Amino acid sequence: MRHINFDLQQLQAFIAVAERGSFRAAADHIHLSPPALSRRIEKLESIIGTRLFNRTTREVELTSIGRIFLDRARAAIDDLESAILGISDIAATRSGRVTVACVPSAALYFLPHVISSFSVKYPSIRIRVIDESMNQTLQSVLTGESDFGIGFMNTLMPEITFEGIHNDPFVVAMRRDHALSTRKSVNWAHIENERLISVARSSGNRQLLDDVMSKMGLLPNFAFEVSHIGTLLGMVEAGLGIAAVPRTALPTNHPVVIGLPLKNPSIARSLGLLRKQGSTLRPAAAMFHDHLFEALQKRKISGL
Repeated sequence: MRHINFDLQQLQAFIAVAERGSFRAAADHIHLSPPALSRRIEKLESIIGTRLFNRTTREVELTSIGRIFLDRARAAIDDLESAILGISDIAATRSGRVTVACVPSAALYFLPHVISSFSVKYPSIRIRVIDESMNQTLQSVLTGESDFGIGFMNTLMPEITFEGIHNDPFVVAMRRDHALSTRKSVNWAHIENERLISVARSSGNRQLLDDVMSKMGLLPNFAFEVSHIGTLLGMVEAGLGIAAVPRTALPTNHPVVIGLPLKNPSIARSLGLLRKQGSTLRPAAAMFHDHLFEALQKRKISGL
């Protein structure tokens, strides 16, 4: 069996460069001179037998092998930390990294509150959020780029497990001074002739809306189309129109924007946690996964 002789410092140097995309920034972060950092990376590449980075005068990016090795290197660091600190000490003192892929509508307001409460309990654990479309969220979970994902049951893959925990109804987002804002709920017929703001057709949320409108024979007036839910809500706040969005995409007690239940018919998406089949979460990721699960349970019970 081939013996591979590399050390922890080489792995830490590699991860620092990969995360910062710069040898100089990585060297500053780990308090090492750029030449010394370069030697560590060159030694690691020599041991592995392939290049881990493509270098140009302007940027540094991972090779395809480098991207695979990054996941393995992070896992190795986390496993070593767990072994050193001991399982009983993880919750109190462990430093680690968690990567979560999340659809933007859940990442905008719901997820930051969860991260905030988690960070109070575990301030040493770093969290990276990949806020992308549902398809990209699935791919991130499938490739192992993220530890797990937050998304909804739409076009799932057989390699992905879905743990549904929250039924997320659609509401109509509008300004508090809009003509419809005094109603308790809004029917689809009420919004057909309103100026609607929508996310792109490639969005899973848009596909749900288009399916319902098509079945009802409605011809909506989509005055504006955007790529991100944050931009959409900013345009609603500016009074450019109204929008049908998942309830989790709206903040609670917003001073300008409210969300009225959308009725006849009501539609909802099943929001939940996504895991790669057969995967085992590392300790830090498992703790954040459990914290998210509890937060979604509380949101389900409270009806928010």
